[in-house]
Amino acid sequence: MTEPMTPQPAVVVTGASRGIGHAIVKEFHRLGWEVFTLARTPFSNVCPWAEGIIKHIEVDLGDVASIEAACAALLDRLGERGLTALVNNAGISPKAAEGGRLSAMSTSLSVFGQVQMVNLMAPLMLTQNLLPALTKSKGAIVNVTSIAGTQIHPFAGAAYAVSKAGLSALPRELAFELAESGVRVNAISPGEIATSILSPGTADVVERQVPMKRLGSPEEVAEVVAFLCSHRSSYVNGAEIPINGGQHLL
Repeated sequence: MTEPMTPQPAVVVTGASRGIGHAIVKEFHRLGWEVFTLARTPFSNVCPWAEGIIKHIEVDLGDVASIEAACAALLDRLGERGLTALVNNAGISPKAAEGGRLSAMSTSLSVFGQVQMVNLMAPLMLTQNLLPALTKSKGAIVNVTSIAGTQIHPFAGAAYAVSKAGLSALPRELAFELAESGVRVNAISPGEIATSILSPGTADVVERQVPMKRLGSPEEVAEVVAFLCSHRSSYVNGAEIPINGGQHLL
């Protein structure tokens, strides 16, 4: 008697067009997952797989209607299948006029609210809208937070830090609420990662604050995300894993 085939796992990744998000997408594709991407930009031509263009959904995570439309489009593409994982990676970090750190006192309420919407409210909305599909697969959710959510960072602004602190608390709440449904919720907290948007002065931060004395790579982050979305972490729930070379120890 032929054994039934295991369905191909499906993952949704936000902010997938560059940096950590793009590395996460490539890691899941390497592992044989079906990858759906949500980003405000069109499908990237540097992605090594042609089918990705039909699994890419453009979305403005700062707009409620756009998020709802993207979720509807995604669920339509999934059909009756479940969703194995949701990775909330997208985020914005506005800077001061001269490119420096944007303090709490110099951040307008409109900008502060926009950052909370994209970085914190959008992941909650995606979770709420996609929960039936996640429950069907007893899936996993991973929020990408930041070391700036737990300590002052020389480049990340106050609004960004507050949003990431909230995004750290959200998995704890959701993990407790959704555990009985079989959906696990965890977070990762990257530190200084080698991407195209590193701020000037990062090398000094690495030298002074990172015990391992080097930047992390997007691929190192992606591997931890894939682990948290897989059956290998089936008893990990409500955790936040720092990926920062020990920076959180200082």
